[in-house]
Amino acid sequence: VTIRLLDPPLHEFLPSLEDEEILSALAGELGSSVDELVEQIKGQQEVNPMLGLRGCRLGITKPAVIEMQTRAVIEAALNAIEAGVDAKPDIMVPLVGKVEEFRTQAALIRSVAAKVFEERGKMCEFKVGTMIEIPRAALTSHKIAEEADFFSFGSNDLTQMTFGYSRDDVGTFLPTYLENGILLDDPFVTIDTEVSISKLRYVVHILSVEGVGELIKMTVKNGREVKPSLKIGVCGEHGGDPRSVEFFSNEAGLTYVSCSPFRVPIARLAAAQAVVGRN
Repeated sequence: VTIRLLDPPLHEFLPSLEDEEILSALAGELGSSVDELVEQIKGQQEVNPMLGLRGCRLGITKPAVIEMQTRAVIEAALNAIEAGVDAKPDIMVPLVGKVEEFRTQAALIRSVAAKVFEERGKMCEFKVGTMIEIPRAALTSHKIAEEADFFSFGSNDLTQMTFGYSRDDVGTFLPTYLENGILLDDPFVTIDTEVSISKLRYVVHILSVEGVGELIKMTVKNGREVKPSLKIGVCGEHGGDPRSVEFFSNEAGLTYVSCSPFRVPIARLAAAQAVVGRN
């Protein structure tokens, strides 16, 4: 099973400043006053939290968050093995943009796992991989592949950061873009695979896939040049879109797709159709 470590911005895990009951109880547990706690919470507020302290940045600045999650995952895997389940967790580090970020987090994860193995006197197989959801990670995938056991594309964030569109606010201009042919599809529903073409008399030649699709294909190519058997998947709503699944399977060469539970039947059918179409 693949388990992504905490990805949302830090402020989403903090109590609301309007919930006085929780603030009072938490202040009591921490041995501080409510006013002091409120000031600490205010100090964590960010102007642009989706590009702020989240993902691996949170893990690097507050390693206890990663230590807690890793311990929970490894202990759960050992418990499952004791219960007869062949548990092999794949731990996924989110929002990596530089190989140094992944290297730091992977070292911490493996260190915590080693401690748990020593305490329990038992071991389990596990892997440490990363999300590819920042364009810089896609551009330097050959370096990250040297360190990571697997990749998974975070297609939602990769689309946001490649286009520079806010997924939460795209509705303010998307209808106009679609109406005027600036976009052919909603890029948060169907993966961006706009093609470059040339026309010679009456023949149209497809030269290449552009945009987000090109980043994905380039990442797969460069990653597998380093590790030919590198497992690469995708995590996001695109994993339940039939046209996107066909691209992931037949053009990008991904190993698996992941999506919301209600989209799983569509994803399985689309994957089967993609295989039939390829053969």
